[in-house]
Amino acid sequence: MNATLVLGGTRSGKSRYAEGLFDDGAAVRYLATGRRIEGDAEWDARIARHVARRPASWTTEEVGGTALAAALATGGPVLVDDLATWLTGVLDDAGAWDRSGALPEVDDAVTGLVRAVAAAPGPVVLVSAETGLGVVPESRSGRLFRDRLGELNAALAEVCADTVLVVAGRPLRLPPAPAGGAGPIAAGPAAGPPATGAATGPVAGGAPSDRADPAPGPATTGTGPVPAAGPDADDTATAPGTIGGPDLSGAGAPGAGTPASPADPIVPTAVGRPDLRTRREAVALVDGLAVPTGGLGRIGELGVWLASCQGECPPRPPLDARVLLLAADHGIAANRVSAYPPEISAVRASAAAAGRLPVTVAARAAGASVRTVDVGLAGAADGVETGYVVTRGTGRIDREDALTADQVATAWRTGRRLADSEIDAGADVLVPASLAVGATTPAATLVAALTGTEPVAVVGRGSGIDDRAWMRKALAIRDALRRARPHLRDPLALLRTVGGTDLVVLAGFLARAAERKVPAVLDGLVTGAAALLAEELAPGAKAWWLAAQPSTEPAAGLVLEHLSLTPVLDLGVRTEDGTAGVAVLPLLVSAARLLAETGTAEGTGIVPGEVTATAGAAR
Repeated sequence: MNATLVLGGTRSGKSRYAEGLFDDGAAVRYLATGRRIEGDAEWDARIARHVARRPASWTTEEVGGTALAAALATGGPVLVDDLATWLTGVLDDAGAWDRSGALPEVDDAVTGLVRAVAAAPGPVVLVSAETGLGVVPESRSGRLFRDRLGELNAALAEVCADTVLVVAGRPLRLPPAPAGGAGPIAAGPAAGPPATGAATGPVAGGAPSDRADPAPGPATTGTGPVPAAGPDADDTATAPGTIGGPDLSGAGAPGAGTPASPADPIVPTAVGRPDLRTRREAVALVDGLAVPTGGLGRIGELGVWLASCQGECPPRPPLDARVLLLAADHGIAANRVSAYPPEISAVRASAAAAGRLPVTVAARAAGASVRTVDVGLAGAADGVETGYVVTRGTGRIDREDALTADQVATAWRTGRRLADSEIDAGADVLVPASLAVGATTPAATLVAALTGTEPVAVVGRGSGIDDRAWMRKALAIRDALRRARPHLRDPLALLRTVGGTDLVVLAGFLARAAERKVPAVLDGLVTGAAALLAEELAPGAKAWWLAAQPSTEPAAGLVLEHLSLTPVLDLGVRTEDGTAGVAVLPLLVSAARLLAETGTAEGTGIVPGEVTATAGAAR
């Protein structure tokens, strides 16, 4: 691969940096993607000034649409500036601003461009706007543009040797997608010349770059607005990959992926997001059903999400849901931060194994299987699996580390092993939870550490504690948070210092499930805190999760805000054992069947319109 993708916001210096990547005197082909506006003399003069600023050895070609892919095949070195403007032209040509449903001609143009970049015979530098670093109208056209630009950038990043993000004129090289083993995510100075001191003259032929004169309004020849860039609500992972094995597709059947090896290094690695093309098909399907616009509400949204996770439209009803209950003990429970004594963790585990907890009853009603696993109980419990024990209890997080570094590594991999075993057995949706007494104390501490929240703002009543216990819990979280502060940028060190066995196992489980493209339902603060850590270690995993309901725990609200998750239900369930998560499962089945079996407006004749004379008379 000879290509470099340079991303940045408006006036970030991305074009200047991209131009500085070429040697002086190089015969660079400058492919300008902006379109001339007929009769706009000021625009023509601006283009002429930009052309004049480029080195004499450079040639300028104004290309757009599918011609850009063809131009890349004729040799380099080549600089393309910029892809946001190119995409605008493609959307214009397709009349996308006024269309709903699939846009095959846009898909084909993007696919052709990505393939041309991958096959380019010479050095290629591509400049594009990074979504989220500019202003975009909150309109259908704005959302369409930002979604498509995010997809384009992600696809090109997969085939480029280097991807560089330019912020305030400073380049940061982004980590490559893993190939046979992941490396840590770390941003550092990108190769090539620094932004300062580089040439400041040239810009794209048809549209000014991010460092020249202000752009004269929307750069479009069609009817749709052309935002420079904007936040992408669906863009949950821009560097698809896996923990423990490569996965550059960003889509595919649930369960696809390489099983984890116990020797895998624990390094942050991005997770591919659900399939956006299938999502668009599902949105178009819902729009065409014989219901009022938006009539299916959140159930319709669930169906669209499920379709994107499965990579199938309409989606299949999830019929092999699996609940994983983790049994463990926390040393901090000895400080009476819960309404229950520490030994109740084992009692709860025994009750779960016997099918007598609310979550197990709800699971039977929903047709889900339940698995209760001891990962860190201090004592024995009846009927639970014991082959995954990491340690017998943890340290008191207000005084000492919860775990050792080796125990954290073992717990993380244990979570991955459990996810693999469930998925290999056919799981199509997962509901994990913890049964540990006192678990909301380390969970709240982790949330406070990751979100920068004061201790008193995350302390909840948990199991129903009184005021004295609340004060003990607040002090424990305060002291634990002091111990955690040196490790705020190191998720694994945080888990070692103020976490717990069940929290680490849950984090590994959620990250691995997302990596293998199997959705999970989050319920409660403990699972939410683990999800925060999983997202830190597997960026993009949150796109594969649903939040079952809001929690009375204040820290849980911070989790939902941080992960941008909207709860499906609001049942006020406070068991924290996955019961509310199981309650979501029938809704997923209904959502899938509604998309698959509801008649279309065209097929049923149920279409909006004026009342005919015959219909009025019939009434």
